Amino acid sequence: MASLSLQPKFSLHPNNSILHFHPQNKPQIIFFTRKVKIKTKTKCSSIDPQQQQQKQRESFTRKKKSVTETEKGVDPVGFLTKLGITHKAFAQFLRERYKSLKDLKAEIFTRHLNLQEMASGFEILGTHRHKEHRVDYMDWAPGARYCALVGDFNGWSPTTNAAREGLYGHDDYGYWFIILEDKLREGEEPDELYFQQYNYVDDYDKGDSGVTIDEVFQRANDEYWEPGEDRFIKNRFELPAKLYERLFGPNGPQTIEELGEIPDAETRYKAHKELHKDDPPSNLPPFDVIDNGKEYDIFNVVVDPAWQEKFRNKKPPLAYWTEIRKGRKAWLKKYSPAIPHGSKYRVYFNTPDGPLERVPAWATFIQPDAEGKQAYAIHWEPPPEHTYKWKHTAIKPPKSLRIYECHVGISGSEPKISSFNDFTEKVLPHVKRAGYNAIQLIGIVEHKDYFTVGYRVTNFFAVSSRYGTPEDFKRLVDEAHGLGLLVFLDIVHSYSAADEMVGLSRFDGSNDCYFHTGKRGHHKYWGTRMFKYGDLDVLHFLLSNLNWWISEYKIDGFHFHSLASMLYTHNGFASFTGDLEEYCNQYVDNDAVKYLILANEILHALHPNIITIAEDATFYPGLCEPTSQGGLGFDYHVNLSASEMWLSLLKNTPDHEWSMSKITSTLLGNKNYADKMLVYAENHNQSISGGQSLAEILLSQGNDKAPQSNELLLRGSSLLKRVEFPMPSNNFSFSLANRCWDLLEKEGVYQDLFRFDKDMMKLDKNEKVLSRGLPNIHHVNDTNMVISYLRGPLLFVFNFHPTDSYERYCIGVDEAGEYQVILNTDERRYGGQGIVKEEQYLQRTISKRVDGLRNCIEVSLPSRTAQVYKLYRILRI
Repeated sequence: MASLSLQPKFSLHPNNSILHFHPQNKPQIIFFTRKVKIKTKTKCSSIDPQQQQQKQRESFTRKKKSVTETEKGVDPVGFLTKLGITHKAFAQFLRERYKSLKDLKAEIFTRHLNLQEMASGFEILGTHRHKEHRVDYMDWAPGARYCALVGDFNGWSPTTNAAREGLYGHDDYGYWFIILEDKLREGEEPDELYFQQYNYVDDYDKGDSGVTIDEVFQRANDEYWEPGEDRFIKNRFELPAKLYERLFGPNGPQTIEELGEIPDAETRYKAHKELHKDDPPSNLPPFDVIDNGKEYDIFNVVVDPAWQEKFRNKKPPLAYWTEIRKGRKAWLKKYSPAIPHGSKYRVYFNTPDGPLERVPAWATFIQPDAEGKQAYAIHWEPPPEHTYKWKHTAIKPPKSLRIYECHVGISGSEPKISSFNDFTEKVLPHVKRAGYNAIQLIGIVEHKDYFTVGYRVTNFFAVSSRYGTPEDFKRLVDEAHGLGLLVFLDIVHSYSAADEMVGLSRFDGSNDCYFHTGKRGHHKYWGTRMFKYGDLDVLHFLLSNLNWWISEYKIDGFHFHSLASMLYTHNGFASFTGDLEEYCNQYVDNDAVKYLILANEILHALHPNIITIAEDATFYPGLCEPTSQGGLGFDYHVNLSASEMWLSLLKNTPDHEWSMSKITSTLLGNKNYADKMLVYAENHNQSISGGQSLAEILLSQGNDKAPQSNELLLRGSSLLKRVEFPMPSNNFSFSLANRCWDLLEKEGVYQDLFRFDKDMMKLDKNEKVLSRGLPNIHHVNDTNMVISYLRGPLLFVFNFHPTDSYERYCIGVDEAGEYQVILNTDERRYGGQGIVKEEQYLQRTISKRVDGLRNCIEVSLPSRTAQVYKLYRILRI
């Protein structure tokens, strides 16, 4: 149930970029633009006005000072200073961006209470069941002149459930509001109370017991209110009526002259005190209003401590109000839902170019185009017995991530689209057994064309109906959490599908509702639409979308797809030399950068354990730096160069010409952010976008050569199966859009490779490899094609040479002692040749300076193998 008002948990000062959290139990000083000051009849009346004004000035100074001190922790060019980078143009760009971001937040606060409200539009937009036996619908369409909901629940009539421009259902910002009243069943009488509320979840509560409203109110007066407290509730017009009668009644002045001069506030106040000095004490806390003539004042109410404590301990009379609320059975008996669960519907607009229908932008369940039929939204309001009940709590993020990237649709073994339930029951246990601690789901958000793999999103708040229902997806996430797996979602906010009926393009008939107009509104090469990130309502939509997936589905993090497409007006299709000028010139979309900063600030404030991952081929400066230091605030970034490097080496470079220096520099990436880097061995775009998988390249499939020898088989040790989504080029065949899970059940190379993958994950889990900090790469030999590095007590050695093996290869180590092999890729259990025997697994150091280190060990390195050693025993000399 969505509420029209939100309880603010934090606010953001308009003149500061840092989030301020206000404790709820401490008194607040609030600024009002009024001329009145409230005092009580207790201690406040004895305070000298000048002293009171001085205290107000001191309080304001303290508040201003605290804000200034907080801003001292903000440095728009902080990360440049930390890294020792001096670039005048980029530093100025960061300072101007910081000021612009402050202005943007100030503009946001003119329309939203705080940033939480800005990111919670899903609470009121879309369709929501209201407590007062109705459904409310709200959507944003500033270019429309008329708005109605049409569907099978009203015979697709554009006049039955409508709102018109200029009436209650339309505001100045272009938001349309429609109320769909539940239908009174035949023979039932309307509710006695106009504001009668229903609890749609519980079958039965006190409200169904026949207790009348008069009985409830009478009990509240007898049991709750103390003598005198309910006087002004019963007779709230008594005071203004007496005042009116005194001023304008038959005994009052009849003309302006008779009215005479009205004494000043202080004189009237003293006269009032004198008149009521002998009144008996009251339980009410009487307030005196004094006009001190200021343009504004500070409400610093001084009250009697005893009364204040009594007031705070008094619980609100909610129990009496709850008692008159009726339950689900009473609602179903009296009403039939205005829009039943499962109803098909669309939104109807009348625009300057004529009428049109669209799938609502905030709809949470969609049926996209299928079998030539037009798309429609599905009203998702299942009864309580059919809603998913969460069983597991959220997981604390681990220090190192081992991510299993997956697509639900191709996760099954049959040539069809797999479902959420299939994935939950078959794939999740495999991922857990393999030793991963997170899954990254692609293609979950609704998209019209299956072959786009989910990267051309049409409906941002809906899970793809081709895999199942929202409840099915909740079960998938919940079961993943139960297995200790984080769930990351591939989110595409860098562009949107160009579809109109089911997408956002020309949503209200205009070309500039969610997107830029002209060429800037279209991706340079992909034909997708580009968001207008400088528009407050577009920001409201996108920020709310991020918060929605966490609030509704308990997602643990986001992988922000293709940031280069949104960060630059050339969509990232330009050559980059690394000069900072390229990141602050006229091609940078500053509005998009500010959106990403806002997204990270809000997500990490509302959900402290959330993880955000940036996929940016240009590696924008400050990508993983705190927003307070001029960064964009991401937790991790993806090293896209790594997968591209492997693809290039395997496809274009002979094995014996591989450069070890290039491999190490590419894998290490930017040393300043190596601890925040994620690396994927294979980019899924290689196989799903018409390219070749690493297995096809290694085995020479698709070329003139075919694998005819053990050598080629060993070279193609990954043996990954080709993946190809149904598309026009393959007559929409599902033959390659699935997984051969049965291969893991047979003894052979597939089990060997799975065993190796599992042991690699186990190595990180037991030895905390990835969380040990940066590797110390101390041996890179391009001639021998050997790489070695240290990571804590672990020594990694790789021989990339395609033919040469080394019997006693010297590798430098710092600590003298015994080193034990804990992982050897050449073991027969991994499909290797088993050249290195177990008696060779323990190596004692030699006191010989190698690689700039004091000691060394001599290791046996077969070609195309790797070994991991652990310091087993330290020798003290």
